[in-house]
Amino acid sequence: MSAALCLGDDALVLSHRLGEWAGHAPVLEEEVALANIALDLLGQARVLLSLEGDEDELAFRREERAFRNVQLVEQPNGDFAHTMARQLYFSVYQELLYERLAAGEGPYAPLAGKAVKEVAYHRDHAEHWTLRLGDGTAESHERMQRGLDALWRYTGELFRPVEGLAEVDWAALHGAWRSRVEDVVGRATLTLPEGSDGSGWSAGGGRQGVHTEPFGRMIAEMQHLHRSHPGATW
Repeated sequence: MSAALCLGDDALVLSHRLGEWAGHAPVLEEEVALANIALDLLGQARVLLSLEGDEDELAFRREERAFRNVQLVEQPNGDFAHTMARQLYFSVYQELLYERLAAGEGPYAPLAGKAVKEVAYHRDHAEHWTLRLGDGTAESHERMQRGLDALWRYTGELFRPVEGLAEVDWAALHGAWRSRVEDVVGRATLTLPEGSDGSGWSAGGGRQGVHTEPFGRMIAEMQHLHRSHPGATW
């Protein structure tokens, strides 16, 4: 289980999930914003997967159990608030992780140094919408809280050590992530979900190839064209 595969699959799967908003975003500006974030993540995935092998083969020919992404990124979009909750959790994690990798001398430092600026925008976008929805109408507040509550169980897996990233202090990363998320959630007049003190159940297994039910349907859709026309050129 290489770090390139884990981080590349995270970016690839979330890119596809965000791409599903094309034609369905609540306003045109968000159509563009989500598409740009998806493309940023796809670019990261291409670089990372190419370190592991042929990027197309890895993206479109692997079976479900061969993917090493965390379960958080494969969760269905739900409504817009649910998507923003997923984005807040993941983009804060990814920004903090890439900052640490960029500061080191490991093989992922060059990628992280370039990508951290993109991810800072992803985090800022998610933070903006968390504040806007949480401190908005009664309905937007309820929907944002519901998204945070539903996805919290998948956040613990983000901080389980990944082979090949020995320079990362995962406990410190988790602490910094929680502090930043808690700050945003508080400013949005929302609360951290029940069980956020560590007493709740935490999902996991994505890094070992164990995925949730919606992931199989997503992979089938993502790989359909490539598998239907093997060897085709455009």
